[in-house]
Amino acid sequence: MSPVALLAAPPLADIHLHWKWNQKEVTSPQAAIGILRQENVGLAVVTGTPPELALELHELAPETVVPIYGLYRIPGEWSTWHHDDGLLRRVRKALASGEYRGIGEVHMIGGFISHWKNPVIAGLFELAAEFDVPVLIHTEFSRANYTLAMCQAFPNTRFLWAHAGSMLSPAEVERVLDGCPNVQAELSARDPWRHRGNPIVDEQGELKAEWRALIVQHADRFMVGSDPVWPVEQLNPWDEPDTGWQELHRFLSFHRNWLDTLPADKAKAIRWDNAQRFFRQTTALGRR
Repeated sequence: MSPVALLAAPPLADIHLHWKWNQKEVTSPQAAIGILRQENVGLAVVTGTPPELALELHELAPETVVPIYGLYRIPGEWSTWHHDDGLLRRVRKALASGEYRGIGEVHMIGGFISHWKNPVIAGLFELAAEFDVPVLIHTEFSRANYTLAMCQAFPNTRFLWAHAGSMLSPAEVERVLDGCPNVQAELSARDPWRHRGNPIVDEQGELKAEWRALIVQHADRFMVGSDPVWPVEQLNPWDEPDTGWQELHRFLSFHRNWLDTLPADKAKAIRWDNAQRFFRQTTALGRR
């Protein structure tokens, strides 16, 4: 879609954006905001690495950027954060400042993460409920059991489920949606370039039948995002530049293409309305 066509297209809410120190090596903050405007992103949920970087983009475009508090400050914390006794104090201070509108991305990956009864994990979710902000969680397990038990254990916490469970099938995703009304799912990185083994589309770029049925049935529970981390061969690299923002057009065009195949009301809910409601954000663009 050309830049002119994008500006005429309906606005889109991108609810999974990173702004990392190694992205700034190749993309300036001003350029990042320019990219959002070129792509007609009217609502951009940004997590910073380190966390305060999210505020940098918010200051440049407060009408568009919703900053959420990222947990990671140093290399490797994506897999060790739940052992950090000081994390809850930092998160409480950040949320109490009023500068952050959520928490995440929080990685919970089999082989690294402990039980959700861990005091740091449980305390994080309880803080989110206390401040009434959502938590963007990234889970990677072969079945939905861990996620299902976790979201049922914290019914007052609003979860935004990154990548709709990453590797899970539509049937496993549906188990969580049916069992946890406090969960919204997002479909970032469920494309042929990141989740190569399990994208939501077929080789022709059409939604697979099971995914289409699930998304249409639960159109009030899904959102879209770009997750602009690139390249993806190394998880959360700190020692090489990240060119993810240069790929934003490709990632968001992927979503616009399959959204265009849905009934108009379902597409609008997923593209815009659900994110507006979830983050309690109203803008002039929301009336389009």
